Amino acid sequence: MERRFEQRKREIEQDAQIDEKALAGSVRRLQQFGQPFFQHFRRSETRQHAQLLLEGLLSDIPRKNVEAIAYRHEQDRQALQRFVGQTDWDHKPMLQLLAEQVAAEIGEEDGILVFDPSGFEKHGKKSAGVARQWLGRFGKVDNGQVGTFLAYVTRKEHVLVNAKLFIPQEWNDDPARCKRAHVPEKEYKKHKTRHRHCLEMHKEQGKLLPHQWIAGDDELGKSSPFRREWRKRKKKYVFAVPCNTTVRDLENVPEYSGRGAPPKGPFVRVEDWKNCVTENDWQVIDVRDGEKHPLVRKMATCRVLARTERGREEANEELLIVTERPDGDGIKYDYYLSNALDESVEELARVILASHRVEDCFRRAKGACGLADYEVQTWHGWHHHVTFSLLACWFLTLETLRGKKRAAFR
Repeated sequence: MERRFEQRKREIEQDAQIDEKALAGSVRRLQQFGQPFFQHFRRSETRQHAQLLLEGLLSDIPRKNVEAIAYRHEQDRQALQRFVGQTDWDHKPMLQLLAEQVAAEIGEEDGILVFDPSGFEKHGKKSAGVARQWLGRFGKVDNGQVGTFLAYVTRKEHVLVNAKLFIPQEWNDDPARCKRAHVPEKEYKKHKTRHRHCLEMHKEQGKLLPHQWIAGDDELGKSSPFRREWRKRKKKYVFAVPCNTTVRDLENVPEYSGRGAPPKGPFVRVEDWKNCVTENDWQVIDVRDGEKHPLVRKMATCRVLARTERGREEANEELLIVTERPDGDGIKYDYYLSNALDESVEELARVILASHRVEDCFRRAKGACGLADYEVQTWHGWHHHVTFSLLACWFLTLETLRGKKRAAFR
């Protein structure tokens, strides 16, 4: 085995919790893994650059930018930099093939598509989409870029399968700046929100990935037009919403006096509505086995109407409240809206738990596959690097699945 893979091999063994024998031949499998993704490159030199980048993202170097990968492989860094950051080859066929492979290996009919924005700290002003904006994973407003990601989650595994770079409005207002960063005209001529990116990714890969559910965080869920669009697409969803979301309780309405229009309850913040939940309203759900004891969730549900949906009869949604985990000396509550009014709380709990799997996906992508280690300024460069990071994560996932199968047949 080449020395650059020795340390990385040991790290993969530890991360995947599989023995050394299961990883025998992993370098050969990595080379075979890349072939179908790179076959649309006409030049053999370009295919070599692609394989080199993939191997570099899985190697043992601490920061996996293009320059470090080139030096690790004793290759010309400028050639690899041109391949990643300057050439405008289309990354979408790779993502389509990735979705096809993911569906074949871990697909389930009741799979879950989870959308989640992720921030990347970035210095300077030239990189595509960089601006002072909310970087959720850092919990602050800072200079950086934001990508919107799609993860596919089933009982078998979970993996990132698509990503789009968010272009802030200030960039849309400056076409010359967009052109310098090679942002395609269709991406900046009309401003695209993160919500629009989610809908686009669903259109691109939704038919490839079997699923019954859509999920996402409260940044996405707080948008009524976004939830409305999923209802138009006849998709079941569970979206987190902020604690200040205002809703009307449709189950506990004031008694009708017999005169005038039937009374309606007031609109209240969901965190205030939660205080009215009695002990009998909570249901305890075993969602999965934990390391020491079963992992349980307490859930309370109620049919509600969001204030932003007044006048829309089809907009009755179900409010979900979950006691997620201890928070200091108290309990943390999470709030969700769903259009799946007739689903069991057990199924809703499964979807909610699955929506948090995207955090595992980001940990693997950023920690093991260099997702945040890019040093490119162009729109194409960002998508090229991120696409290869997603491929690297998928390879690690396949190796983990292979190790689990091996262990099961002992």
